[in-house]
Parts: sequence; C-alpha cells; structure tokens
Amino acid sequence: MPKIKLVMEYDGSHYHGFQRQLNANTIQAELEQAIYNISRESVAVIAAGRTDAGVHALGQVAAFSTETEIPADKWRLALNSFLPVDIRILESEAVSASFHPQYDALYKSYCYLIYRKKERAVFFRKYALICDQQLDLEAMQSGCNHILGRHDFRCFCASGSGAKTWERTVHICSLADEGDWLKLNITADGFLYNMVRIIMGTLLEIGRGRFQPEQIADIIASCQRSQAGPTAAPQGLYLCSVRYPQI
Repeated sequence: MPKIKLVMEYDGSHYHGFQRQLNANTIQAELEQAIYNISRESVAVIAAGRTDAGVHALGQVAAFSTETEIPADKWRLALNSFLPVDIRILESEAVSASFHPQYDALYKSYCYLIYRKKERAVFFRKYALICDQQLDLEAMQSGCNHILGRHDFRCFCASGSGAKTWERTVHICSLADEGDWLKLNITADGFLYNMVRIIMGTLLEIGRGRFQPEQIADIIASCQRSQAGPTAAPQGLYLCSVRYPQI
C-alpha cells in the first residue's frame, strides 16, 4: 500500500493541538477529513510531533497510507482544496511503507518567538509571547550554553509524558536578538513533552535575574521539574523543520 509523506504548515491558534481528540477541533481531524473527502478512505495520519493547543508549525511532517492511485505529488493540491486556510500542505511525496515521521527523524528544530513591545502587541498575541520587560540577553545565552549536549532532561518535561527514556541530545540552543523580537532556536534529536516551553520559561527567569545561568546545570542534574522555571505560553512556539536520513 503506498504511503504519502506530507510537509505542512499551520496556524495552531484555533486548534486543540495536532492529535485527534473527542469533541475538539484538531489538525489531525481536519487532515483526515480532507483525505476522506478526496479518496473516501478513513486513514490514520501520523505526525512527527504532536503539537499542543495554540502551537504553530512551519514544517510539520505527517504520513498516511492509501489505496488510491492519485500521484503522490498531486496530493498537495488536492488536500489544499479541502483544508481550511490556516492549514497548508507544502509538499507531498511517496515514501517507503516503513517510513515513520516520528521514529525516523534525525533532528527536529523548533523556535520560540517573543515580542518585546506593548505597541502592536494586539496583532501578535496569538503568534508570540508578549514580554516588554528588560531581559539580560547575555545571561540568557549563557544559560543556553548549559543546555547543549546530551543530558537527562526530565527536569524540562511536563507531567503526563509517555516517554520511555529521558536523555536527548541538543545540538543547537541559541537566542537571536532581532530588534522588537527575541527568538530561541533549538534543535535536538528529540524533545520531551513541553520541553521547549519549559526551557524558554527557565531562560526568561534567567533574563529577569531570578535564576543565574550556571543554575541550568544544577537544574538538569536535579532531574526535578520543580527546579526549572514555568512553562512558557504555547502561542510563541513553532515546529520549524524535521530532518530525516537521505533515502
């Protein structure tokens, strides 16, 4: 049975996350309904990451199996004609039947956006964390440096996680000062539940002077969620890209 890989972007503002839920509007439900409208097949779509309510994607990857003879590259246009305007398929291609968007991923990249002014915040409130406080960016970047590498990151994992292991390798963790905007870029071989949002919340505590940068190492060593900062709001988080081995 052919398998179709999709690369997609979406505005998560009006959805209760990616994963299908009872009595809630989700990205997965919209996507599966669009596939049904085209093929009359009831399929299960699997994604690289189950983004939470309010979280956005610039390069989410999903896949589904189909018995139809629609050419793989035609699924993009077909799906976009049925999907709501806040969900767009960027690419569609055929992949091996064994392909799994989550388990086959080498790296995932996220970014987190902070808007640092009160003016025009009304227009960005669904797409960034609004924070006009003075932040010590040098201290926050120093904190980022302590996150790099392979660690047991359970201190940055929210309760309710189904993770079997806590170790992850963070390859990139850096801040970009872009005037009115502050952006956290983070790439790893995998992420725990709410990991990026908790890291962002902890870095903001450093920026406010409530934590010192070197405390990150102690927080990681503690393996205790209570030692880290609060979970940052979902609307600033974006799943940017997922990288796979060359086939």
